[in-house]
Amino acid sequence: MIAKNLWILSEERPKAEVICRILKIFAKDNNIASIMDPIRILPILNEEETFIFLYEVIGFHSPKINKIYLKLVSGYSSFVDYLIFYQNNEPIASDIPLYAIEETKTDDSESRNTGVFQRATKFIFIDFYYKNIKKIMLYNLSVQQKKKPTDTNVFGTRCLLTLGVKIIGKELDPKIFKPFTDIDELIMFKNTMKPAPKGNIPILINKQIDQIQISGRLVKSCGLSHDPNIGALSLIAAVLRKLGWRKRIIITQHCLKQENLTSNNKFIKIANMLDIEIENLKVPQLSINPEYWKYETESEKIGTIFIHVTVNSFSNSKTIFENHAGCEKSYFITKDGEPIPLGKYSDRKAYKNGDKRKIISIPDLILLDIKRFKIINIEGKKYELREKAIEDLKNYDEIEKIYIQRYYPEEYKIVRTVVLYGGDEENVYETEIGFLLNKRGVLVLGKKPPELFNDAIKNLRDYWI
Repeated sequence: MIAKNLWILSEERPKAEVICRILKIFAKDNNIASIMDPIRILPILNEEETFIFLYEVIGFHSPKINKIYLKLVSGYSSFVDYLIFYQNNEPIASDIPLYAIEETKTDDSESRNTGVFQRATKFIFIDFYYKNIKKIMLYNLSVQQKKKPTDTNVFGTRCLLTLGVKIIGKELDPKIFKPFTDIDELIMFKNTMKPAPKGNIPILINKQIDQIQISGRLVKSCGLSHDPNIGALSLIAAVLRKLGWRKRIIITQHCLKQENLTSNNKFIKIANMLDIEIENLKVPQLSINPEYWKYETESEKIGTIFIHVTVNSFSNSKTIFENHAGCEKSYFITKDGEPIPLGKYSDRKAYKNGDKRKIISIPDLILLDIKRFKIINIEGKKYELREKAIEDLKNYDEIEKIYIQRYYPEEYKIVRTVVLYGGDEENVYETEIGFLLNKRGVLVLGKKPPELFNDAIKNLRDYWI
């Protein structure tokens, strides 16, 4: 192997622990020697101290890798968390990646569906664009793995294995978790699983001479938006095609109406890819976007991820929660290091009865300034929505009362601030705005930013001088 650059493209905030595992996978698969120090992710500044919207990974040393770069991208639909390229030049959409990696923190000890089915559509989509790349489901579990897997988890995992997806980060008994060998085995396993709760429409597979019918409700909130079932039905159909079924596949008992079948829905796109029919309805025929991804240039998360990575790498801080736009929501980390999921409501019954104040509004990012005993709640927005961002800061009473004040002692002071991305401005005037990253990469600290921001930005600039 001639030494090249390794490029990691992601819609997610790059996590050092996940990047470390990706690098180990690459080194093992390609049989290359390497030395691993603690991984750090650094925003790259040019000579004008302007961010060039590119990150460098340091701490991994190998004679076969020159540099490791990270860049934020946006998928046109159902994008995996990470695409990995091994080449000198910055990837373009027509380049072929080595890996497609989906990362999840969810085990079926928390959810029978989210960990497998709701992510399965991503592997179906990417197969349409890149046929022969390595596909990996990477479990980055924060909670203990369930000792006895549910039938749902076994079925979903076996489906992924049949599609050629490699599972990393979970202990899988090879006697249980193995690809399906034929269509009849798949159908028998699914149809003998524990039945759905009374009143639910079970997912069952009915094989006939000229068609296979799959039952399953696809309606939620009056639209085609039942994500677990969208994932399950898509995955079953994809596996049937993989195992050689070329005849009709029909979704039954779906509860949909014709007006629910909109062209921008991911299930309709998959139905076009896999030639799936929806009983008694006409599936809109689509032309699928020829490109799988593009570089991210618009989202507010460009700003919040930048400040997140910078603070992590260049200050004495910890992240105790993150929910960057379009990214996976993390657990809330208590002072004792325990990860706990955040609830949606302070009083669910009252909310359902019409009291909308009972919803728990969550920040895009919560940082812990260890030295100053401060907790910083961050609202992220695009520059043109800065007034809305300042207004949204008022909504954090519930999360502070129910979680932060409960799990952190009184000596921790809570601070609220706004982080913006976009525009051409090189100054901000509202005291609520802590930081602006403008669209040219200029770093703009607010009038009264959190001291943690001052530390991190100064240290980042000093690093690149």
